[in-house]
Amino acid sequence: MKRVISSPEAPKAVGPYSQAIAAGDTLYVSGQLPIDASTGNMADGIESQTRRSLQNIRAILSEAGYELGDVVKTTVLLADMNDFAAMNGVYAEFFTGDKPARVCYQVARLPMGALVEIDAIAVK
Repeated sequence: MKRVISSPEAPKAVGPYSQAIAAGDTLYVSGQLPIDASTGNMADGIESQTRRSLQNIRAILSEAGYELGDVVKTTVLLADMNDFAAMNGVYAEFFTGDKPARVCYQVARLPMGALVEIDAIAVK
C-alpha cells in the first residue's frame, strides 16, 4: 500500500509528481529544489541552496514520521561540480550519525536555475 506525503513546510511540487511516497516502511522523497515554501524564492549561493534543499527534505520526512537518521540513500544533483566541497560541508551538518549512501552528479541544468537538487530514500 502506498500513500502520498505532502508537507506545507516544503514547496509544492512544480510538476505532476508528489513530494514523497510512502510504500510500506520506505519513504521516497522527490528531488527537492532549494525553494523556500513560505516565499517561493531561492536563496543565492550553493551553501544556502543546499541548506534549503535539506531543510525541505527534513520537513517532508517529519510529515511522514521519519527523521534524517532514517535516510539510507540520497542523490545530489549539482549545476557545477566545483560546488562539491561547499555542498558537502553543509550536507555534513545534516547527516551527523551513520551517513546514507549517496551519489552526486553534475547536470547540464536544473529547474528554475537552481544550483542543487537533492532526493532521498528513508526506511523505518
